[in-house]
Amino acid sequence: MAPVQKLRDTIGTAYLGNRQAVDRLVTCLLARGHALIEDVPGVGKTTLASALARSLQCSFGRVQCTPDLLPSDVTGASVFLRDRGQFEFRPGPVFANIVLADEVNRATPRTQSALLEAMGEGSVTVEGITHRLPQPFMVVATQNPYEFEGTYTLPENQLDRFLMRVTLGYPSPDDESRVILQQPGRTALPSIEPVMDAAGVLAMQDAVDRIRLAQPLVDYIIALASATREHEELQLGVSPRGALALAQVARATAYMDDRDFVTPEDIVGNAAAVFVHRIMPRGSMEFGDAQAARRIVQHVLETVPSPA
Repeated sequence: MAPVQKLRDTIGTAYLGNRQAVDRLVTCLLARGHALIEDVPGVGKTTLASALARSLQCSFGRVQCTPDLLPSDVTGASVFLRDRGQFEFRPGPVFANIVLADEVNRATPRTQSALLEAMGEGSVTVEGITHRLPQPFMVVATQNPYEFEGTYTLPENQLDRFLMRVTLGYPSPDDESRVILQQPGRTALPSIEPVMDAAGVLAMQDAVDRIRLAQPLVDYIIALASATREHEELQLGVSPRGALALAQVARATAYMDDRDFVTPEDIVGNAAAVFVHRIMPRGSMEFGDAQAARRIVQHVLETVPSPA
């Protein structure tokens, strides 16, 4: 699929790290989902998100999340125009095709929740009036691990709105050498030219919806989700929204591989990225206990039979 490969390659000119992370981000875009990029500071989270935004000829909004950020700073607010004697709505940065919420877990829970309606319904309601967001619409949020100072745990219902959680890891020695020598965040990132417009993105999203998902694979996804709900080490398993997310991600993966049908590998390969942030191990006080959750998801994949 030439347009998809061109998008991947363009992002890769600025982000010289984990190529799977690039594919995950593109998958979220094609599946009409939102991406949460979590890792330690300095590994390229913002560079990866910015490279995606610059590769698309779409409107771009950025929110630098801080503890003093207000919900109206995200959604916008009504401003009184004295000369007209009336209020006028001034849209916030969420009114864009691609929205980067940088260090989202440094904002307070009240402000984090301002993104909920936008992410779930593609709209924002201010003072009783609903405003539709432009399409395509995707939130790319970055965050540091919860144990870092000055972070707030994302609420469960907001985590469930993210299609996938992406971790980057440290770059390989060769990639880190290229980063040091080329400094792509300063050189390659500003010079990225868009390779796709909004109409092109919408067309690919429609094509993803038409990818065939056979009934045995639907049953397999439901079996995986049900296994998490019944797992003795989990106090909360994957919701129906999570099962739907895995199905859509599998379709997008098949599309990226230039196939019109989903295979079991498309499901297995994405299960952890879709499920881990949606489950809560027993004894954990927060969602996103990634190490334990990833181990449990792997156990579920090993015990639930896959269709032939």
